[in-house]
Amino acid sequence: MRGHALNWPKQILLAIALAWLAGSALAGEIRGLRLSESAQHLRATITLSAAPDYKLFAIGNPDRLVVDLDGMQLKPGFSAPGGSGAVTGIRTGRHGTGVRVVFDLDRVVQPKSFVRARGRDGSYDLIVDLYVDADAPAVVKSVAALAAKPRDVVIAIDAGHGGVDPGATGPHGTREKNITLAVARDLARLVDKQSGMRAVLTRADDTFIPLQQRFQIARKAKADLFVSIHADAYASGDASGSSVWILSPRGASSEAARWLADRENRADLVGGVSLDNKDNTLAAVLLDLSQGATLQASSAVAVRVLQSLATIGPTHRGYVEKANFVVLRSPDVPSILVETAFITNPDEEKRLRTPKQQHKLAGAILNGVRDYFQSTPPPGTWFALRAHKEKARLAGDSVAAGEALSDETLAARVPRS
Repeated sequence: MRGHALNWPKQILLAIALAWLAGSALAGEIRGLRLSESAQHLRATITLSAAPDYKLFAIGNPDRLVVDLDGMQLKPGFSAPGGSGAVTGIRTGRHGTGVRVVFDLDRVVQPKSFVRARGRDGSYDLIVDLYVDADAPAVVKSVAALAAKPRDVVIAIDAGHGGVDPGATGPHGTREKNITLAVARDLARLVDKQSGMRAVLTRADDTFIPLQQRFQIARKAKADLFVSIHADAYASGDASGSSVWILSPRGASSEAARWLADRENRADLVGGVSLDNKDNTLAAVLLDLSQGATLQASSAVAVRVLQSLATIGPTHRGYVEKANFVVLRSPDVPSILVETAFITNPDEEKRLRTPKQQHKLAGAILNGVRDYFQSTPPPGTWFALRAHKEKARLAGDSVAAGEALSDETLAARVPRS
């Protein structure tokens, strides 16, 4: 086998060489980088031979701004300029299949970036505007402003049934509406004790509330999550275990049709966008995008809650289930429905009646919800601020021997060009 490569036909060797040369030619080039200052911001202009595929992120302790440009290489003779304004220096180096550009900073900046075509030669400019806190536009929140007053994550908690609707009834006469209210109240108390979280109850007493009004309460409260509490029922008394549900695609489709047909709904906001002045096609696309993101978030938090419930007792199934529940139909608030147990099961009914079990269920739901927001913090919240501080702390720590280098650590170690 050792000499076979030498015996390949010249045509194959030529084809390999041409393919390699073509691949090299297709790689984009960073042709230049310059800094310019204005009264509002410092602008970095990176000139490229092709449209960029880039990622931009900031790192603290010390402050740096990183631009990763995939599929790019430095033009021969490229030289980064010296520092200016908040930028004390610029470093470049290879990173994966592209180039990493690191701006060393002497203060926190807020970056805004966009790409523009330069002209007929097919080149592009990647523009990165750096705003210092004092000059930042109103739409850009600095880390200092976030630290001053981060908002709470709002959890809308819905106690199923209520009033004239008792829900299911257990073998010993336990009514579902009373169990759900007890667990919902307990969950609300636990949520309100958490840093960066606030609870909103759809009902705080034995009141009947129409199903669609329940998720509308969550929307009006600008909730980050809607949690509906129930106690399952089944004809067989031996069915057991907790379960977590999200809206089915069929339910999402029927709700989308209702929203698009209802003028009042179209005037409302879905994911921050009004549908009122949009034609039917565009409105449908916007609603579909909003619902898609909502269902994805609902699924992620449901998995966390189900895993947490599994730590205190059996689950009915080992996966998140889907159904066309009306209370889960909010197009822009992630929503889950928790069946705490089967109230028709005599053993589970007995446990559901005890404050101890109600507290355990509330605690398990809280743990799952909190885990989700810690991993996926909404912008501007206490969780987002905490994540930012932790990222900055890790970036400032030295890497232990043998530990894999993170993007942040690599950014710190890019040599000067």
